[in-house]
Amino acid sequence: MSKLDGKIAVITGGSSGIGLATAKAFVDEGAYVFITGRRQAELDKAKAAIGRNVSTVQGDVAKLEDLDRLFGQVKAEKGGLDILVASAGFVEMAPLAAVTPEHFDKTFAINARGAFFTVQKAVPLMRDGGAIVLVSSGVHLKGIPAYQTYGATKAALRFWARSMAAELKDRAIRVNTLSPGAIDTPIIDGQFKTKEDAEAGKEMFRKMTPLGRIGRPEEMAKAILFLGSDDSSYVTGADLVADGGLTQV
Repeated sequence: MSKLDGKIAVITGGSSGIGLATAKAFVDEGAYVFITGRRQAELDKAKAAIGRNVSTVQGDVAKLEDLDRLFGQVKAEKGGLDILVASAGFVEMAPLAAVTPEHFDKTFAINARGAFFTVQKAVPLMRDGGAIVLVSSGVHLKGIPAYQTYGATKAALRFWARSMAAELKDRAIRVNTLSPGAIDTPIIDGQFKTKEDAEAGKEMFRKMTPLGRIGRPEEMAKAILFLGSDDSSYVTGADLVADGGLTQV
């Protein structure tokens, strides 16, 4: 028997990177997944790559009406939900002096506000014994210049995992965070202005990481599969750090 036979999952930010790799892993383990993203063309590509047992819902997690539409579709098609993975995220480096109100508000709207209300709107549909995984970041564990706003949003997810785990314990709904290190996804390239800058950034991350490389989306998907499945049935309120030792060694 596969680990997620018959389970229904929602993965925000599921059209690329960690979210897409997780959707593939979940389907391979027997789940039906709903994936979200802001760009329909990317969702279409993701759906083709996953191949089966997947629905796409275009939307922005920062917009509450889009979240309502997402979970309305989940309810209409499947009636309930077993696993939620809040993976949608935005990162834009900005030194302290360069942080604008617009940058601050956008980062918090997607990473913090979007994740919080994703959970709030999912919980009424979740079956008892379900699992919630909030994709945080190792950045919340370490002071890194130019990541003030991003790191703060990921620290918020870490706190919410604890508080939500305590609040949902009577329904046996487990809530955990995953804190990745540098992972080879489009979100890394998006932090830099040119391809050359992106490659230099990746090399910097490689040198900072004790394992000597940046991570792969598939490695994060396996960690999320662990947190979303009964393999982690006695784990809640925890932070699984998967960063090649970057913040741990």
